[in-house]
Amino acid sequence: MVDDIEKDVIALVTRYSGVYIFRKKKHDTYTAHSSLHFDVKLDVDDAEELTDEFFRTFGVERGKFRLETYYPEVKFSWNPFSKQIVDVPAFTIEMLIESAKAGRWLYD
Repeated sequence: MVDDIEKDVIALVTRYSGVYIFRKKKHDTYTAHSSLHFDVKLDVDDAEELTDEFFRTFGVERGKFRLETYYPEVKFSWNPFSKQIVDVPAFTIEMLIESAKAGRWLYD
């Protein structure tokens, strides 16, 4: 069962997710387990706008939340054979939902 907070958070994420081809309903494609990196495909600027609005809209205390934790800086290299592997921690819609329910960021 999906509660109102979950629906509201998914709706907020959906607004920042871009447009789908063939007019598929975006809210049908996201669940609480959707990753903001890999499923929603938010870049750092969109993620920053989303999280700012999330904290403001749901009255969630930021605590030690830092976007850089989930979107670390990747150094640019002109060498096409040199790929930097960056370990990105999970950043899911469920984390937003659970924090909205608690009223504070739970993942310091």
